[in-house]
Amino acid sequence: MYDMKALYEAESVEHAIALRLEHPTAQIIAGGSDVLVQMREGKRAGAELISIYGIDALRGVTLDEEENLRIGSLTSFSHITRDALIQERCNVLGEAVDQVGSPQIRNIGTIGGNTCNGVTSADSASTLHAWEAIVELTGKNGVRRLPIHDFYLRAGKVDLRVEEGEIQTAILIPKASYERTFGHYIKYGMRNAMEIATLGCSVNVRLSPDKTIIERCRIAYGVAGPVPMRCPSAEAAANGHRPTEELAETFSRAVLEDINPRDSWRASKAFRQHIAVEMARRCLIKSIRKAGGALQ
Repeated sequence: MYDMKALYEAESVEHAIALRLEHPTAQIIAGGSDVLVQMREGKRAGAELISIYGIDALRGVTLDEEENLRIGSLTSFSHITRDALIQERCNVLGEAVDQVGSPQIRNIGTIGGNTCNGVTSADSASTLHAWEAIVELTGKNGVRRLPIHDFYLRAGKVDLRVEEGEIQTAILIPKASYERTFGHYIKYGMRNAMEIATLGCSVNVRLSPDKTIIERCRIAYGVAGPVPMRCPSAEAAANGHRPTEELAETFSRAVLEDINPRDSWRASKAFRQHIAVEMARRCLIKSIRKAGGALQ
């Protein structure tokens, strides 16, 4: 069923790096919910695989010494949704990944695999962009960290440098991004389950202590361009302003200055632009309410 040349099983991060340097064209595989499907379809015939699924050190959610949320790359979607730290500090990420595929896929699919796949429709991607996540990569030269925006190079391509033997080891959400911050994610698809997003929108806000001013707002989309993307024009329209109906309309219309969706068999560019505006408005209002505020 699976036409592969070889399968190497890494026993540790160091072993995975060594295997990647020894077999630079090999494909890293974690849960296999993407790679194995592609192989079954004949898209990776004769591939070499390096499995990192047995490296338990890459699983789990913790707080580092600076109280940043650290999510090991092999942490499953189901684990993320149920994790107490995620529920307390970044609940919207758990809600977003709970919309991936089926329960079986969520049990085996990993946050690292979802981001390293490089697709703009990944349900975790827009929320991670909106929460200014940091990607941790480990290779022969040690640990490298970069903003998730810089991790996505182009459609379907992320920055994993084969010559350095790098693998993704964690995703971090900075304390500065999650503290006093609340968000909402909306996925639009033709079905309620087992569906790739036609468009995904994630918004988060931080309100002033008296809940009358939006101190900080972030918004990001999936499938609004070739890679997941933030909308700086919309963010600027909301930051420092009172949460009103007029602001929600201004904010949602401003996303059209930044997004560039494409026509596809799933939806036309015009339709994606139309729903992007409505999704932005709904996500902003919901985020404000989660933060304890209300439209004035």
